Amino acid sequence: MGSDSKEKQTQLAKLVDRYLEASVFESGLAEKTLAAYASDLSRYVARLDESGVRKPNDILREDVLDHLIALRKERLSPRSVARHLSAIRRFHLFLVGERLMDHSPTEDFDAPRVTKSLPRVLSHDEVERMIASPDLSDERGLRDAAILELFYSCGLRISELAQLPLRDVSLEESSLRVRGKGAKVRIVPLGARAAKGVQAWLDLRPRWKAKRATLFLSTRGNAMNRTSVWQVVKNAARAANVRQTVTPHMLRHSFATHLLDNGADLRAVQEMLGHADISTTQIYTHVSTDRLSKAHHEFHPRG
Repeated sequence: MGSDSKEKQTQLAKLVDRYLEASVFESGLAEKTLAAYASDLSRYVARLDESGVRKPNDILREDVLDHLIALRKERLSPRSVARHLSAIRRFHLFLVGERLMDHSPTEDFDAPRVTKSLPRVLSHDEVERMIASPDLSDERGLRDAAILELFYSCGLRISELAQLPLRDVSLEESSLRVRGKGAKVRIVPLGARAAKGVQAWLDLRPRWKAKRATLFLSTRGNAMNRTSVWQVVKNAARAANVRQTVTPHMLRHSFATHLLDNGADLRAVQEMLGHADISTTQIYTHVSTDRLSKAHHEFHPRG
C-alpha cells in the first residue's frame, strides 16, 4: 500500500520529501517546525498540481502569490501565511541548490502583506503599447501579438493560454472554450481585435509544423510552456517602456479592472474570469473605487 502511494506521488511531492529528509540532517530545524513545513508544502504542491504546474521550473512568482492569497481567503492568520512563505522559500532555495530550478520564484518576496493587497493593473495606454510592440512583419511577432491580445481581451490565466487547444477557439462564434481551475469549462467572448490577431497567427501556424494541437506553438512546433509565454509578456513590456514589472496576471487584472471601470456587470466579469466565488472578483471593484477616490480628491473643488 505504501509503495503504491509513493508511485502516485507527483514529482513536486517527491521533491518535498527529499527536501524534508535533507532538512533533518542539514538545517537543524526543530521537529515541530519540520512537521509544520511538511503540512504547508503539501498544501502548496497540491494547489500547484490543481493549476497544472508539475515541474519545478514551471513554477512562477504569480503561482506563489496566488497560493498566499488563497490562504488568506481561507482565513489563515498573517503569522500562519508568513510561516507558509518561509517553508516555500526554503523549499525553492533547496531546489536551486540542487540545480533542479534555475532560480527561486520567491526572490525579492517581502513578508506577506496579502491581507489588504490589491492587484496591480496597467493603464489602457500601457496595454495598447505592449500589444503594439511585436513586429508584425515577423512570424514570431504575429504569434506574440495574438498572445498579448488574448491575455488582455479574454482575461486568461497563463496556464489556460499556454494549453488552449486549437479546437476550443471559434472565430465564427467569436468565443473561446476555456478549461480553468478544477477542470471547469467557461465560454469567453473574443473581441474583434483579438479575433483579427488570432486569425493572422492561424494563417501562418501550419508553417510551424505543429506537434501539438494547442493554439500557440513554440518555434519547434510544441505547445508553449508557461515560462516562454511569460517571456513574451516581459519582452513586450520592455519594448513598450512600461516601468513596472509586468506579469501575465497583470494583464488579467487589467482586463477585469478596465471592464468594471467601463460599467461591466460584476457577475459577467466573474464568469469571464472563471471565479467560483464572486468575492474573488470583487477585489477589482476596490481597485476601481480607489481610482475614483483619487480622481475626486485631485480634481473636485471640495476633494
